[in-house]
Amino acid sequence: MRAPLVVKRAFSEPLLLLAAFGSILLATTTLVALTMYASSIAEAGVRRTMETASHEQIAATVSAPITAETFPKFDQAVRTELTAAYGRAPDVATSLRSDSYTMPGQEDRQRPELLRFGSYDGLDRHAKLVSGAWPQAGGDNDTVQAAISLSAASETGFKVGQEFTTRGRLDERAVRVRVVGVFQLDDPFGARWTGEPLLSRGVERGEFSTYGPLMVARETFIDRFATNVNATWTAVPDLRALTPEQLRPMAAAISGLEDRLKEKGCGSCVAASHLPELLTQLDTASLVARSTMLIPVLQLLLLAAYALMLTARLLADHRRMEVALLRSRGAGTVRLAVLAGGEALLVALPCAIVAPFLGPPLLALINRLPWIEAAGVRLAPEADLGTFLVSSGVALAAAVLLMAPALAGARRTYVEEQAARGRGGGRGLIERAGADLALLVVAGLAIWQLQRYGAPVTATAAGGLGIDPLIISGPALALLTGGMLGLRLVPRVSRLAEKITSRWPSLAPALGAWQVSRRPLKYAGPALLLTMAISIGIVSLATAATWRTSQLDQARHQAGADLRLSGPPDGPELGALGRGTAFTTLPGVSAASPGFRGQIDVGGENAMLVALDAGKLGELFHLRPDLSAQPVSELSRTLIGGRADRLELPGRPAKVTVTAEASAELSARLVLTDALGVWRDVPLGVLKAGTNRLEVDLRPLAGQNGRITYPVSLLGVIAGAPSGKATLTVTGLSADGRQVSAPRLTMEAEQATAAAFVQRPQPGPLPVVLTADLAASLKLAAGQEGRVSIDRRVLPVKVVGVVETMPTTTAGQQAVLADWETMQTYELAMAQPPRPATEWWLATADGTAATAELKSHPEWDVTVLDQRALAASLQDDPLASGLQGALMLGFAAALVFAALGFLVNAAVAARERMSEFAVLRALGVSPRQVLGMLAMEQAFVVGLSLLAGTGLAVVVGVLVVPHIVLTGQAAAVTPGVVLDIPWGATTAMLALVTAVLFAIVAGLARTVRRQHSLREEQ
Repeated sequence: MRAPLVVKRAFSEPLLLLAAFGSILLATTTLVALTMYASSIAEAGVRRTMETASHEQIAATVSAPITAETFPKFDQAVRTELTAAYGRAPDVATSLRSDSYTMPGQEDRQRPELLRFGSYDGLDRHAKLVSGAWPQAGGDNDTVQAAISLSAASETGFKVGQEFTTRGRLDERAVRVRVVGVFQLDDPFGARWTGEPLLSRGVERGEFSTYGPLMVARETFIDRFATNVNATWTAVPDLRALTPEQLRPMAAAISGLEDRLKEKGCGSCVAASHLPELLTQLDTASLVARSTMLIPVLQLLLLAAYALMLTARLLADHRRMEVALLRSRGAGTVRLAVLAGGEALLVALPCAIVAPFLGPPLLALINRLPWIEAAGVRLAPEADLGTFLVSSGVALAAAVLLMAPALAGARRTYVEEQAARGRGGGRGLIERAGADLALLVVAGLAIWQLQRYGAPVTATAAGGLGIDPLIISGPALALLTGGMLGLRLVPRVSRLAEKITSRWPSLAPALGAWQVSRRPLKYAGPALLLTMAISIGIVSLATAATWRTSQLDQARHQAGADLRLSGPPDGPELGALGRGTAFTTLPGVSAASPGFRGQIDVGGENAMLVALDAGKLGELFHLRPDLSAQPVSELSRTLIGGRADRLELPGRPAKVTVTAEASAELSARLVLTDALGVWRDVPLGVLKAGTNRLEVDLRPLAGQNGRITYPVSLLGVIAGAPSGKATLTVTGLSADGRQVSAPRLTMEAEQATAAAFVQRPQPGPLPVVLTADLAASLKLAAGQEGRVSIDRRVLPVKVVGVVETMPTTTAGQQAVLADWETMQTYELAMAQPPRPATEWWLATADGTAATAELKSHPEWDVTVLDQRALAASLQDDPLASGLQGALMLGFAAALVFAALGFLVNAAVAARERMSEFAVLRALGVSPRQVLGMLAMEQAFVVGLSLLAGTGLAVVVGVLVVPHIVLTGQAAAVTPGVVLDIPWGATTAMLALVTAVLFAIVAGLARTVRRQHSLREEQ
């Protein structure tokens, strides 16, 4: 009989039980979906990182000197240990390089040109034959088959079919070589060949010029050239199926690779890999991503628990007399508990079964979010044992919450319940006990720890990393505590509203305000529910907007400009004066500046020097406005100091001839610049005493395929006498044979002396912009002047601006910004060679076309940093963007909870007061006035909740949001996060919520009117 009684009792209150079922189903489904989402995002983030990781990040190298006898043993040991470390056999390529051999015909030279032989496993997979065939092992025992790269062939002149004999510098045995093929690497400047400069370029020039390597079969190399030479094993694993649980074990296995090889007898083996660092960092990032996603989970848990408790309290209040009657008729506490528990389980158990199957479709909707879709992440989890455990746990907890209020009042007698009916207090139990203030202290401590540690992950007692439950719960506790403190306003605001409306001529507002002030606790519950829901919604919107803004800020800060190109300042394809011409003519480029970025010593502090054309900072320099007290336009104007005057050469000369007289032997360098502002010093050689006629060929400065941007200008001469002093006078200049009118340049040269062709007054202090920490270290503020040691040379400087952090620098890195021309002028005055243009900063509306053009010229050896592409990659990182999907899930669920809770409370309140409304009608109160009173009561709840929720969200947003927005590597963001509350979207959300809530009120009003009409007709 018990089961039917439970069922009958449950169906006697269909509205409240249906609301409880909806709340539990929403809570279990959303929390199951969030659990699935968190694990899926972690796996997707690991997979994406492994798919996009560069060769340098995932490759592991093992190198050791080998001989023909030791190679087989070492090779087997290395491959075995690499397979054990990765869990599966990686792609292993063995690279072998011989000692030096003499170029044919140069055996008698004191400094001959050299050759090297080599072998690389699978070279035919990374290169294509231009002519001939790949070398084979065996064949003629006296002749070695070799293939040579196209670049090396063009340098040496070797052709397919050519045979020659060479001898080793250490091993004097003659080697007969036949060139059987010429090949071209598919990507000669790719990461795979970073440790193989000779193979990618074909020649290395230094004290000796070395060509090659002449690639032979591995068996041939071991047989002929393995004379204690170096062997390198490069392992490239396939890690696309890696899971978060495998990260740290694999990192430990790879880190211990060298020790295990030494234990196996390879005492000279040296292992190196960046993968352990990447895996450890990725493991931390995965843990932080999952931990931050717990924040909306806990917020939703608190909201769901409160919504369910609110429904349970309404149900318990509605059955107070029924329970008292059962108690008076002999029902004990156990029987009442069984009835309440059975009723709760009847509602909760179906939710536990259904929720795991509703989670995946809900995540399918998350897949449609723009940032999740753009990331290419497709979340398709399936219900498993873990999801059923989560749903069961949530459902059981909800059942306990649902039955708790019924048990709390189960000991009251019928008389006690009658006496308690209609009795209302102005303060709740929590407020009377001061629990809200205690929770405020706990929430404050949690948020303080979050701000201190910067993430919800802290070190554990075992030395690892773990999730700190106090930090994780901080935002949720802050929202709950803020809402509870807001409840203290309900009685006060209601009394104030009662005083104001009592003076109004209209009856409905006064009745509504009086009703609220008479029973404030009746309205406090719905108000707290709405306040928390609104706060969660606004904080979710603010976090998502702040995250997106932060990704753009990070990309602009890291790039510094729309496009930043870095690479060697001079090269065979594009010389120092040819690179700028190629870069500034790229499609879409509207402004450009040569630049220098490098570490320098400033007053004993290590700092980054950034030198750019200050006149173009406004177009190029991406500095967030809040990072500097001066706008970029002002910095652009004040950074320009004393610039060197130029002696412009007419026309487009290919050669410049300098006639100079020297009183003694000295060395000299000519400093010149092109129209783009690239400075370059050209050696004039050693000048003898007397008249010297020196010719400078400008064409090599452009490179093989580069062009100079004319006009070219002469700036000055740097000269140095080996001993004592010498006088140098430039008596004549000509460009392509045409005389150039120039002032006479005379200088007294010592060890290093400089003189300009166009003399000008000594420049004033060097204008600089400093980062705040460097300015504090130097004890200089904006507008102050001082003498500062820069690279051990004391310079007068003037600080024209101070910035919190300099674009292109990392967190905490000190930096100096200077004008390119002004800095070079000071360097020239101190007889220092000009700084090379190691970078080019470009402004472009869309860098896609320019980037594509640069990628089509790998021989230019340029590294491209595209600000827009960088922003897209940051926003597409699943680990970084994962929180956004969780927030949107929590946001949607919070609003549904709010609407559902408001609907149930308003409906029950209206139903319970039907007799009260009938009395008012009998006293002559019109139906319109009754409905106005009802609308006034609910408008009070809605208005107070919207205002309190918005204010609470702003406070929590300021305290919390900037500290949960992290990089994809779980590091602090540079530049610092700035809270971005999207007030447009927030206003739209508040308007939508208000419209929904008042639509509910309007629907209830129509129901109340219809029921009154029916009663009056009866």
